[in-house]
Amino acid sequence: MSLPLSAEISLYPLADAYLPVIKDFVERLARYDDLVVNTNTMSTQVFGDFRRVMEVLTDELERVYQQVPSQVLVCKFINRDLRP
Repeated sequence: MSLPLSAEISLYPLADAYLPVIKDFVERLARYDDLVVNTNTMSTQVFGDFRRVMEVLTDELERVYQQVPSQVLVCKFINRDLRP
């Protein structure tokens, strides 16, 4: 049984060149065909199956953490599909 998940995330790399890090992170998330990714000026929203969203976020955040060790990540997880 598939469980829907809506995640709203905001990444704040603590580095001088933070915009390319955020842009790359969001672009990588958007490459996953089984996820829906929406962005706005405040956050990135990711919609999909619970386990798949968590798997992708784990892998992609690990990549970012290796690239920029200090950062803040703000997340909200909702166990419903709230895509517009």
